[in-house]
This record gives sequence, structure tokens and C-alpha cells, in this order.
Amino acid sequence: MEARVILIATTNKHKIEEINEVLQSCGYRVEPAAASKLEVQSNRLEDVAAYAAIQAYLALQRPVIVEDAGLFVEALGGFPGPYSSYVFKTIGIRGLLKLLEDVENRRAYFKSVIALAHSGGVEVFTGTVHGVIAEKPRGDRGFGYDPVFIPEGSSKTFAEMETQEKNKFSHRGKAARELCRWLRQYGPPR
Repeated sequence: MEARVILIATTNKHKIEEINEVLQSCGYRVEPAAASKLEVQSNRLEDVAAYAAIQAYLALQRPVIVEDAGLFVEALGGFPGPYSSYVFKTIGIRGLLKLLEDVENRRAYFKSVIALAHSGGVEVFTGTVHGVIAEKPRGDRGFGYDPVFIPEGSSKTFAEMETQEKNKFSHRGKAARELCRWLRQYGPPR
């Protein structure tokens, strides 16, 4: 049986690959949608993803998902959190590590929110993974902060893992599994 397609408002091939790795287990896959993604500024990833998904749905007139994620560093009061993408683009991993220089508490968590907008409204699925920030970048896979995030239960950074291994731990994998459960229960969105 051919996988059912759900549109995703992103061109990030890493996100698409990670989400598809999980969704194949429930008979779905995502394909990138040509929709501009409007982002509302909020301290809550759920608000950012839901708003963007609604805007994409209105533009496409088809069910669509938006995934937004953030890295929350305990010693920095949860920063960069929902501003992770902007912080990554401006100061990068080097800047994050500079902020954590001489900081003992390197605990952090990644949170992913997948919002599915469809004719019946918006469904929001979340996944969180706790871990620590490495002293220096390691690995060449993944994207964003993957080279410095070590999830609990592993000695590897996300960037040192293959997609399948990363999805066992990852925030995005957990959120995608929640989406899968919803799709199994309610069927294809309209």
C-alpha cells in the first residue's frame, strides 16, 4: 500500500527525513509544501507552530503540518527556547558554547511541536528529550544544535547518530509518534 501524503510547511530536508522515518510506520509520509510560513513571536512553541499551521492551511486549502523546535538550556533560564533558530543563525553553536563557558550545569532539553491544521481545526503534538550540552561540537550529521546535544541514555551527540538512532531519542521523533497515534485513531485529515 502506498503511503498517504501530508504536506509539511518546510524545506528543511533533515526535518522531512526525520519525520518520514517515523510516519512510515503508520502509512504516511510528508512532502514539502510551497507555502510561506508566517511565524508569530511567542514564548510558547505550541503557539508558534499552531499559528503557522493555520496560515499554511488557509493558503493551501489542504491539511498541512508545521514543526517547530527549540533548545532550552537550564543554566540560561531556558534560552534560546522558541528563539533557537534565530540564535543559531546569529551566534551559532560557538556563541552558545561561549555563553556556557565555565558553567557547570549543562542540562538542557529539546522540545518539538508538530501542529496539524485541517478542516476540523488544529491538533498539536509535542515531544521532549532531556540531555546535556557537550563541551565542544561532535559529529557531522543532523543540523542546528545536534553537534552539541547529548540526549539522556547516550554518550553520543545527535550529530553522531544515524536518523533511525536519533529518532529513538529525539524530540521530533516523539512528536511524530504522537502524530502517528492520532492518524491511526482518526484517519487521514481533510
